Amino acid sequence: MKKTMNWMAAVTLGAAMAGYVVWSVPARAGDTGEATYKAKCASCHGADGKGETPAGKAMKAGDFASEAVQKASDSDLSDAIVKGKGKMPAFKTLTADQVKDLVAHIRALGKKK
Repeated sequence: MKKTMNWMAAVTLGAAMAGYVVWSVPARAGDTGEATYKAKCASCHGADGKGETPAGKAMKAGDFASEAVQKASDSDLSDAIVKGKGKMPAFKTLTADQVKDLVAHIRALGKKK
């Protein structure tokens, strides 16, 4: 475990330990695409990007290795993240750098077949 923890993570951890439901820690500026993915996307798309989680199956989340996702432009993926798509909510609070890093992480997941 890291020696330092941002205050939001500490509050979230404390709430979780106290038995409160905690949905996710918000992604913060400076996070890598992987950290943002874990905080915002993995609950539906899964750690592997296949979309085979219960929530992903219910929402028909896309598989990042699919031809459709791999053929989509970075701009199209960025738009889907920021504006939402289908049942996926919009993530308007992400910075441009977080979205760029997230697209790069999604591309990397898509290459892991």
